[in-house]
Amino acid sequence: MNQDEYLKQKAEEYRKKHQEQVKNDPYYPQYHIASPVGLLNDPNGWIQWNGTYHLFFQWMPFDTAHGAKFWGHVRSENLVDWQLEAPALTPSSWYDKDGCYSGSAIVHEGKLYLFYTGNVKNDEVREAYQCLATSTDGQVFHKQGVQIEVPDGYTAHFRDPKVWKEGTKWYMVIGAQTDQEKGSVVWYESEDLNDWTFRGELSSGFGYMWECPDYFQLDGKDILLFSPQGLSASGIDYQNTYQSGYVIGEWKDDFTHGPFVELDRGFDFYAPQTTKDEHGRRLLFGWMGMADDNEPHHPTISNQWIHQLTIPRELVREGDRLYQKPVPELKELRETKEEHTFYDNWNGPIPRVSEWYFEVSKEKDIHMSIFRYATMEYNASEKSIRFTRPRLDNGEIEERIGMLNEPLHSLHCYLDHSSIELFVNGGALTFSARMFPDPNEETFEVKGSGTLSIWSLRKSVGGGD
Repeated sequence: MNQDEYLKQKAEEYRKKHQEQVKNDPYYPQYHIASPVGLLNDPNGWIQWNGTYHLFFQWMPFDTAHGAKFWGHVRSENLVDWQLEAPALTPSSWYDKDGCYSGSAIVHEGKLYLFYTGNVKNDEVREAYQCLATSTDGQVFHKQGVQIEVPDGYTAHFRDPKVWKEGTKWYMVIGAQTDQEKGSVVWYESEDLNDWTFRGELSSGFGYMWECPDYFQLDGKDILLFSPQGLSASGIDYQNTYQSGYVIGEWKDDFTHGPFVELDRGFDFYAPQTTKDEHGRRLLFGWMGMADDNEPHHPTISNQWIHQLTIPRELVREGDRLYQKPVPELKELRETKEEHTFYDNWNGPIPRVSEWYFEVSKEKDIHMSIFRYATMEYNASEKSIRFTRPRLDNGEIEERIGMLNEPLHSLHCYLDHSSIELFVNGGALTFSARMFPDPNEETFEVKGSGTLSIWSLRKSVGGGD
């Protein structure tokens, strides 16, 4: 048995040993992709191939702390029901022995190609290699070794390749840190996916490291998503430990673009990755977590798991902003429905696993209390949304704020056992957060006027059984 087979076998043994404990946790999600055991983080290799959606993710199966990452793997025919597959990549080679870090997927000549970063640490000295693995069936992957090493002028914080094709050429962007410890995204070019030419920096300018870059075109504009580290809080912006966002511009000889915009205003959103599916949609998953931010205080650790992904979202460009919208396939989760129209306030129980849509009828302040744990407040005069929850380490209330360009007209929310995703005004703002209220609490209170539609949601395969 080689090292790759050995690690896969041990991971499966560990998953089976703890699967009942994990799935019986009252906070384990019902329709989100979550860690089968251990720790999950960045979505990787997100792609649709031959009609099937394949999603990979950073996975540490043996611990609820970060370590030598695998690539976990789930697949779906409908973006709703997900089947857990065997790990696609394990840290079994000299060039990835301390982790198969994030990357992307493409299809070429009938094969699935996974580009990823091999992480190596020898006596605390870091090395980084951009690597390739291929598959003919989407289940068994064969490593092809190192494709790119770190160029001069950059530290070994050089990772997360995103690959795509335009015309006859292939392109790759990589998150990087310069020798001066400045964050940037660099790019490469190739004719054949084998020989890559370094072409320089695509963008840089703030923070000490840019992770998880994702470049694509949307409605005639060039868009770069990335996750900068090292930004200081500024007013209501950059309040999380690390950020995720985008710039919109035009890439000709150089990439000229507008300001950096945070993609999500909540507490738990990082390392988003997109793909273009066979319907022409630009679809996104994000990690509903945040490294170095109270991870040891998650109550799920005692049940041998931590972290989940967001629901799949479609990105739509409206001028110089990106809107995020839940994919319509999620309507397949809906079961029972109730509807309430009120002119002052409403309170009552709602299912812990539910979707609700609140259509505002009057331009006035609104306050919501969700399971006596999280709150959402709309200030009509400021056109601001304030979202709060208690900190995981000490219980103190923390807040995140987003500003609207128009009055509030709708709130669309997805609740799972330990998460909330709030889409404001058709996705103009989103707030993503983990939440851990009393598992038996179902109280929902609204002070405002409008029509509230509530659907209970069925169970789907969240990461596989």
